[in-house]
Amino acid sequence: MELTLNERQGMIVWVYSLRHLKTLKRFGLIHYVSKKMKYVVIYIDHDDVEVAEKKLNGLHFVRKVEVSYRPLINMNFSERIGHRKTRKEVEEIEEINMIEGKNELLLKDPLEVV
Repeated sequence: MELTLNERQGMIVWVYSLRHLKTLKRFGLIHYVSKKMKYVVIYIDHDDVEVAEKKLNGLHFVRKVEVSYRPLINMNFSERIGHRKTRKEVEEIEEINMIEGKNELLLKDPLEVV
């Protein structure tokens, strides 16, 4: 027996009323329901996203459907990891520049200083 994982994509469905949650369960897995703001986060198979979006927009209780942008974001952070400068390294660079008499303005990036 082999386990196959389906790629899923999140959708935010803004509704007028939360009475119709049973109808939304047919489209995919309901992950979260906001009673105050009246939206539902639902996960749908990646292949069925376009068809489901059209069907959901056609329902009378649906205000708006937003597809998640997460699959479009590059989640590879290997270039960023390990390239942070410590506070000591930044201070050493500033001291060297002061000793050499350079008149450069060093802007500190708050993300780079640890």
